[in-house]
Amino acid sequence: MNPASTAGRRLAATLYAYTFLTDLILLYPVYVLLFADAGLSVGQISSLFVIWSLANLVLEVPAGAWADATSRRTALALAPLCSAVGFGLWTFLPSYPAFAVGFVLWGAGGALASGALEALVHDELDHVGAADRYARTIGRARTAGTAGVLGSILLAGPVLGLGGYPAVGAASVAVCLLAAAVATRFPEHRRPTAESTTEPHEPGWWQGLRSGVAEAHGNRSVRAAVLLVAVVTAIWGALEEYLPLVARDTGVALTTVPLLLLVVTLGQMVGGLLAPAGQRLRTGGYALLLAASAVALAAGVLLRRPVGFLLVAAAFAGFQLASVLVDARLQARISGSARATVTSLAGTLTELTTIAVYAGFGLLATATDNAWAFALAVVPYLLVAAAQVRRAGRTRRGPVDVPPARIDA
Repeated sequence: MNPASTAGRRLAATLYAYTFLTDLILLYPVYVLLFADAGLSVGQISSLFVIWSLANLVLEVPAGAWADATSRRTALALAPLCSAVGFGLWTFLPSYPAFAVGFVLWGAGGALASGALEALVHDELDHVGAADRYARTIGRARTAGTAGVLGSILLAGPVLGLGGYPAVGAASVAVCLLAAAVATRFPEHRRPTAESTTEPHEPGWWQGLRSGVAEAHGNRSVRAAVLLVAVVTAIWGALEEYLPLVARDTGVALTTVPLLLLVVTLGQMVGGLLAPAGQRLRTGGYALLLAASAVALAAGVLLRRPVGFLLVAAAFAGFQLASVLVDARLQARISGSARATVTSLAGTLTELTTIAVYAGFGLLATATDNAWAFALAVVPYLLVAAAQVRRAGRTRRGPVDVPPARIDA
């Protein structure tokens, strides 16, 4: 067997196991209930979500720069360890301060993995001459992560029934520790940015940070890709949090709501698996994908019936695919060594956009209702699709990009 092919398969297997385990957290479906049963009010729970978002915002880019300057593999191993400590605090010291510290640690874990994961996968595939397989690989990895979420949904109830919150929390900590062990199996052949510095008096992570910010700001193509990642990824990711409300509004029994959400989860898995086919899309096809997904989501929720969730699932499949493709485009455009830093910048903008969507959805839902808030929230996708078509028309006579960098921005 070709050594490069073997190395690529090992990388992919490690990646799929890692993403599956990092999302197989049994606390996911029940941690809000844990907070409520510990005596927290809705206002206190909301404040915890703000703390979580702020931790992600503050730590995202510095964590990416640190991963570039030291070791992305180390960052990926530390990420689930941070989460494990946080989940342990939630489980065995249930109180508002412990929940707040746990969210900071969870945010730190997310920041360590965000950027570092995509950067390591792209560079390792490039190392074995398989950079063109990035979209396929990362798409399957997202499907593995979605499968982990599905597993947590299915297992949380039985485990909670057997041992209560301590059992669910202990299982979550154990899975995090297993994910950290898997992360040590990632290959890493790059040189940290600190080794090639010409200014040894500056910390390597600071130089990587400056380099990444400079590339994202100074390279028009990279800057456009970063912005596109933020818009495409954030809107549907934020709206997903409100799907239970829309499902309940269809009039189904409360016990049926998880089944409707399961349909949407399956749609996301399909979207990730469609990445190889999606790489063949030109700019016009990508614009059509965004527009069709937006229309399907709006139509599905405005039906206000359970059958509408088939359209919602199709929309989320399209959005998952669109997110994978635009991430692949960003990775293809980054040329410097601070890849994790640039990717973390995209993650930071995604987080800011997500917060804006949360605020906007709240205002829209108050003024109208949940279904109309969903329908109006996808309008930016139609605007992005129109901009893609206009840009494609202006550059049609120029050179054509090769996959995965076929999407204009």
